[in-house]
Amino acid sequence: MTASVPLASVPRSSAAAPPSRPVTERTTMTHAPLFSDPTDDGRPPFGPDDVDALADDLVGLLGPRGVSGLPRALARAGRDGSQMSPVLSAQPIGHADLVCFPRTLDALPEIVRAAVQHGVPITTRGKGTGNYGQVVPRFGGLVLDMTSLTQVGFEGDEGGDTVTAEAGARMITLEAAAWRRNRQLWMYPSTVQSTIGGFLAGGSAGTGTIVHGRNHMGFVTALDVVYATDEPELVRLEGDAAQPLVHTYGVAGVIGRATVRLEPLQDWRCVYVSYATQHEAFAALRRLAEVTPLPRLLSADGPAIVAALPEDPAFVAGRANLRGIFDEAALPQVHDLVRDTGGRIEAVRDGIDQSLKLSTLSYNHPTWWLQKAHPGVYFHLECSGEALVTRLDEVQAVYPGGIVHLEAGHGTMFGMLNAPFESREQILAGIRPLAELGISVHSPHQWYVDLEPERIRRLAQRTDPHGLLNPGRWMAA
Repeated sequence: MTASVPLASVPRSSAAAPPSRPVTERTTMTHAPLFSDPTDDGRPPFGPDDVDALADDLVGLLGPRGVSGLPRALARAGRDGSQMSPVLSAQPIGHADLVCFPRTLDALPEIVRAAVQHGVPITTRGKGTGNYGQVVPRFGGLVLDMTSLTQVGFEGDEGGDTVTAEAGARMITLEAAAWRRNRQLWMYPSTVQSTIGGFLAGGSAGTGTIVHGRNHMGFVTALDVVYATDEPELVRLEGDAAQPLVHTYGVAGVIGRATVRLEPLQDWRCVYVSYATQHEAFAALRRLAEVTPLPRLLSADGPAIVAALPEDPAFVAGRANLRGIFDEAALPQVHDLVRDTGGRIEAVRDGIDQSLKLSTLSYNHPTWWLQKAHPGVYFHLECSGEALVTRLDEVQAVYPGGIVHLEAGHGTMFGMLNAPFESREQILAGIRPLAELGISVHSPHQWYVDLEPERIRRLAQRTDPHGLLNPGRWMAA
């Protein structure tokens, strides 16, 4: 059961709101530098006495069960999915000094106020499913664990256009609750256990991206946030004013609650298709990405990655695999295209559980399975461009043993280029050849803010004047 909360219980604050900007302009990702290196740049001047004083204040606010300095809790609070990067996992990138667990939105401003008074940095955390070290506390301090904030509210029983959820609500919970109301989220990440706050702060795309783009492109209609000022309060941002806080890694404000878009539930079918070769599967994906209605998700892998995926009758040894979430109305087109491209339908499944399962086999997850099957062997780069299909052999040859996992994106092809890891220098050496092939690269081996960082830096100077929100996330000027 999901509890209901008022949809507009936080009034618009008189505090200065972040500058608004048209959503469609916020599409530039920064791809350099390729790596992060630990430095003390931006480290707030705090010490153990400040942490102890903050701990006393937080116990008074949250009770003894709401605060922890136990080694096991601190270790958990300082980890995310960055072990997928052999570069990040080899670096000492920070350990939490304290972790707290707010259970009400009203507690957030008081927690931030206490941290600001004592000059202790704050790293806001959801489920820690990100892959880039975004929620690893670079300089220690307080980790603000949001996973107890799980209240969800819909507009009526059915037919509403939005859902409002506290930051710790899981995306799988929101999607399941929407289905019960004959609705669906615009999008959700491949890591379906992620929290809504984590997905908006550190995520980007997922199931639904083919239609709706990335999560800063209109998915969010309102945010309730707390800034790290001397007098913090819960501030409600609506429409364009909310967009600048999306994909900022928590450096410009603590997201406490979000309102995101829903749409009518479609009759989805999960289709698994096998092909004799990776080239055939990838060429078919380009054509299947254009069926109408558009697919909700569309992924493809060659036999090497298929062999690493969880065992399933739909995965045929030695054959490539294409899998997609298609509207039932598009199935005649899908069957015709599969036949025309030499494929073989291995399974057609329906229901939310099947959609969620297929989602967990997309984006970074095939890389995770590949790394699990071959521990310590592979690194990956996030790549985009039509050459992932049209010049596949050349792309894979940039790194010896290279293997591409392919996704249909929002008007383009993207995916993960996996290859045996040798060194940072080896990874860097491949960037120019990839660019010459028309491939754009986003690095999973760095923790810098990478969506319009200079704009976000200017924003953070207003909303975090003491530099306490997730510090150490800025690339060198």
